[in-house]
Amino acid sequence: MRPRRAAAAPVRIVHLGLGGFFRAHQAWYTGAAPDAARWGIAAFTGRSRTLPDRLSAQDGLYTLVVRGPDHDEATVQSAVSVARAGTDLDAWCAYLAGPQVAVVTLTVTEAAYRRHRDGGPDLDDPELRADLDALRHGGRVTTVPGRLVAGLAARHAGGAGPLAVVCCDNLPDNGAATARVVRGLAAAARPELARWIDGSVSFVTTMVDRITPRTTPADVRTVAELTGYVDAVPVVTEPFSEWVLSGDFPAGRPAWEAAGARFVDDVTPHETRKLLLLNGAHSLLAYAGGARGHDTVAAAVADPVCRGWLERWWDEAARYVPLPAAEVAAYRAALLRRFANPRIRHLLAQIAADGSQKLPIRLLPVLRGERAAGRLPAGAVRTLAGWIQHLRGIGTPVDDAGAGAYRDRAGAPREVLALLAPDLATDEELGHALDRAVSDR
Repeated sequence: MRPRRAAAAPVRIVHLGLGGFFRAHQAWYTGAAPDAARWGIAAFTGRSRTLPDRLSAQDGLYTLVVRGPDHDEATVQSAVSVARAGTDLDAWCAYLAGPQVAVVTLTVTEAAYRRHRDGGPDLDDPELRADLDALRHGGRVTTVPGRLVAGLAARHAGGAGPLAVVCCDNLPDNGAATARVVRGLAAAARPELARWIDGSVSFVTTMVDRITPRTTPADVRTVAELTGYVDAVPVVTEPFSEWVLSGDFPAGRPAWEAAGARFVDDVTPHETRKLLLLNGAHSLLAYAGGARGHDTVAAAVADPVCRGWLERWWDEAARYVPLPAAEVAAYRAALLRRFANPRIRHLLAQIAADGSQKLPIRLLPVLRGERAAGRLPAGAVRTLAGWIQHLRGIGTPVDDAGAGAYRDRAGAPREVLALLAPDLATDEELGHALDRAVSDR
């Protein structure tokens, strides 16, 4: 029989980005906290109605399968009190206008923030411009920044008090990055709202880590075999999990630290370690491994050629991780074990999405640093070459709304480099190396 619960926890957290990672990570930490009974989550999708409908049919309960190298462990998770479609703007604003809500969390991907190159909101984006008009004149918003500003406007109007916004996406200094987009859009729409945000809303910086592949029909069958009941929306994840946070929570928060989260003064070293060593490695494997015919992380890392590229990338990237060498070495060893887990089917196509947003963050700091030091970084060059091959239709399919200009130039690798990093456009040694790498798989 499917699990039931007598009552859901009262909603005090609102989340945007209802998906597998959120349910394996932030929702898991919340459910594992000793005060979980006081911290229910109202979770909204980007737009889809399918997931919230299925989750609501199960009273918000779902099965989390922790998949180790040789066994599965299944537990029922109950932190999600309400599941809603992202298009339900009235419910979103109503929750944020409630004084009992203390925290907003986000897992929406890097591209969803609609950031301009200067870090502010990209007001040349047609959908964001439409949201700006809607915020000024009372229309309906559709983008993530638009929804955040609309929700905060409702909170301001209702006198509901301060709260914390917690970005859990792979952006450097993601709290400040989110703040800049939200404050910029609010200032353009309603200056008085921007002033209230400055005084009443904190933006918490975080580093999140837990590999969570997309759920498959086979996973649904596995859950039925393990538990004896059908769960339409289970989540499969790895045993490893990490959450590091820095910032203020003016209206309170769950005791996440009791579940293993860490609160620090500066997330930057941990964030850099993860962005370069894990996310950068994922991008390398997604593009270069995809070009070699692999479809999962485990398959790519088992390929000696890909493994060699990976080790070279880590050697380069490790120079820019501000942590002790022993800690970096231990993290690399742990990543190899995680990547090689054959029972975690992490698709390269999933990782490859939105490369135009990810590579500037994951690749360019290392590429620029190595060239400034007079070194030609083979791992970084291979990652960029793999992406260009991907743009040419080799390996994993392109799923990237921002890829158009890069795809148009994919026949000329140096033009892609010039568009991605104009400061490196005249680097002849790098250009020659990139040409050679693109021609080689």
